[in-house]
Amino acid sequence: MSSVLRLELSTSPNDDRPVFISGNFCDWLPDLEIFRMHPVGPGEYVYEFPSGSSLPKKLEYKYTRGGWDHVELNAWGESVPNRTVLRTVDVKREYVPHWRWFGMPYNPELLPKIELVGDSFNVPKIDRPRRVHVLLPHDYEQTDKRYPVLYLHDGQNLFGGGVGYGSWEIDQKMALLAARNHHEVILVSIDHAGEDRIQEFTLHRTRAGSGKGQYYLNFISYMLKPLIDQRFRTMPDAAHTGIGGSSLGGLISIYAGLMHPDVFGRLMVFSPSLWISPKIYFDAIRFQAAVPMKVYAYGGEKESSYMVPSIQRFNDALVRQRYGGNPIDIHLSVDPTGLHQEVHWSQEFPKAVEWLFY
Repeated sequence: MSSVLRLELSTSPNDDRPVFISGNFCDWLPDLEIFRMHPVGPGEYVYEFPSGSSLPKKLEYKYTRGGWDHVELNAWGESVPNRTVLRTVDVKREYVPHWRWFGMPYNPELLPKIELVGDSFNVPKIDRPRRVHVLLPHDYEQTDKRYPVLYLHDGQNLFGGGVGYGSWEIDQKMALLAARNHHEVILVSIDHAGEDRIQEFTLHRTRAGSGKGQYYLNFISYMLKPLIDQRFRTMPDAAHTGIGGSSLGGLISIYAGLMHPDVFGRLMVFSPSLWISPKIYFDAIRFQAAVPMKVYAYGGEKESSYMVPSIQRFNDALVRQRYGGNPIDIHLSVDPTGLHQEVHWSQEFPKAVEWLFY
């Protein structure tokens, strides 16, 4: 039966590997020359099945860059299901956000450059030395650009193998974003205080005792941030400065925005431990944003029966601000299968970076 099915594909223009179609019409061979797509512009490809081709009624297929170790992925580096189209369709327009790279979900050349800023930073009145790293865009040295900055807590679990609970793998996630030029953010990784972590990430008196979070936030705002701004090419204003973390790190990130809105205008709040500080809802209602603020809040329904309702309550509190201030743009992300684990925060991290800074 004749067919005039035409596939039109858009993808990243930063990849010069050829594109092929593979499916149930060619025994799933990934790199047959007769199924190679034709480039028609930067990141634009077309393929038209020849008239008279013998095709199944329903085509199942994927796009590859020349092999199954170069197959298409979703925007977050994960496998995607087979595509389908009926042979009677004339034109189908599609998009591939990301590709495997020699079997890996990212190109290692796009990994950020990790530098140790210091291994013995001391927070006044907490007196627990800790390491601080920066993760610079892979092409930082090839440009003279200035970059927004995202400060992240619990550095022991942000890159590498992680300590105890696993890793967010933020370096790998930034390499994913780099494939579509959404990597231009400096990350600052701050180790927590070990056995004093709870006190460091809470304020005032909570259900876990007296907190020292104000000292930790003062350290970031008035000691660490000036050092980072001096040493690296940053965009130091609040609109381009973010802070984020998970669990208690999510809680202290909220308080960073509430207490230092002139410093942090971008908040990444994952699975915050709101239960430990019930007063935070009242603080949110009274809050005034110094600059237009963006808040990315995430929670998993499998964490506890209270996690998502608590985040929604916090969201509502910010929306009901009593005293004005600049607008707050809040994105609430709920994962029906999400657990209180690094692997879920890792999956959410690139989505949050993209929403907060792009």
